Amino acid sequence: MCRKIVLCLFPTLLLAQQKSDLQQVLDRLDRIEQENKTLAEEVRALRAELAASRPPATSDQTSERAATEGSGSPAPIEEKLAVDEARIAEQAQSKVEASQKLPITLTGMVLFNAFLNGRANGGAEYPTTASLTNNSSAGGATLSQSVLGLKFQGPEIFLGGHINGSMYVDDWGGSPSNSLDHLIRLRTATVEIDWKNTTILAGQDKPVVSPREPNSLAQVAVSPLTGAGNLWLWSPQVRLEQRFAIGRESGLTAQIGVYETGEPSYESVPSAPRPALEGRFELWHSFGESGRIEIAPGFHESTTHVEGLSAPSRLFTADWLIQPILKLQLTGMLFTGENAAGLGGLHQGFTIFNYIRAVPIGANGGWAQFSYLATKRLTFNIFGGEENDRASDLTGGDIHNNFMYAGNAIYRLGSNVLLGAEISQVRTNYFLLPSKLNNHYDLSLAYLF
Repeated sequence: MCRKIVLCLFPTLLLAQQKSDLQQVLDRLDRIEQENKTLAEEVRALRAELAASRPPATSDQTSERAATEGSGSPAPIEEKLAVDEARIAEQAQSKVEASQKLPITLTGMVLFNAFLNGRANGGAEYPTTASLTNNSSAGGATLSQSVLGLKFQGPEIFLGGHINGSMYVDDWGGSPSNSLDHLIRLRTATVEIDWKNTTILAGQDKPVVSPREPNSLAQVAVSPLTGAGNLWLWSPQVRLEQRFAIGRESGLTAQIGVYETGEPSYESVPSAPRPALEGRFELWHSFGESGRIEIAPGFHESTTHVEGLSAPSRLFTADWLIQPILKLQLTGMLFTGENAAGLGGLHQGFTIFNYIRAVPIGANGGWAQFSYLATKRLTFNIFGGEENDRASDLTGGDIHNNFMYAGNAIYRLGSNVLLGAEISQVRTNYFLLPSKLNNHYDLSLAYLF
């Protein structure tokens, strides 16, 4: 009887035991699922904290992450290594290594010029004045106007300032008649400290009062219209710039600086460079999508010392940019005063009479350029300028007036390849001597990098 009872109860006991084991499994699965949820929340929190501590991702990194997440599984290690190696190789080609591990960009222009001059060329490849003596018409080709530059960025300094600068050289030095006798020459070099509304600059650059110049691929070794209204001389200087906003579309940029003049020689005796005080105050206004007007009066003051005598240099200047629409632009500059040679004017800033009196030569001049952007690739430029020196301050053979005008077309063959054609003429009026003129024709091919 007992055996029968046990046999009857055994299935019930076995079922109860199975239910107990199943409940334990279910309870364990519930605990594992809860632990997984907790772990997932901790992982998400950790990822968010890690993402907040990282710098913003580049577009390449964002694309790679999106592709990985979209695939549902991480990319194989071999693929990641291949991508990293390709990026490292690309960066090695596009950057210049600096000893201080700061960003440096290599820039510049390989420029080929084929030219033809008239008879009053004076032996120069691009005459800035017409020579009194006639030579035979001369032509040739050169790459010596090519320019090599470096742009650099420095660390952030106090009050949020940023350091940046540049340096440009060419091989215009040496003998222009010998293609193997060119020397590296410093053009401009600057170091700037920029804050939101303030900039301090130290280096070699154009005068503070003359920052603009015409567009030309034919005349690069010196600024276009040198000696014909463009005060261009690259020289050491220190300047302070302060920017003021006048509403949302207007403003004032004030500059004050000390500029080292390049004084002309007297009877083959060089005059020592002199410090000059210069200031420029640019008022600007923007309108429409691309319209802009900039007008900037300025002043220059220094004193030339030669042979124990002194000759003051005082100039008042005004430069401008007028762009009514995107395709049209008018730029230029005017100056008036005395002794403009130290800034890159005609190299005759003063006259010494009877070895007892140095007279500064009165000078006025300027230049203007009209530019038309016909298409995204083609630009036309027409520009001209002149310098007039006061006849009463001159001696026989000095230049009384120098006038130059030119027209060019610059076509963009590719994103960084330019083709240019330019025709120019310079007319030079000598005091008490005949006037002379010289034509110049130039074809240019430039590769920008």
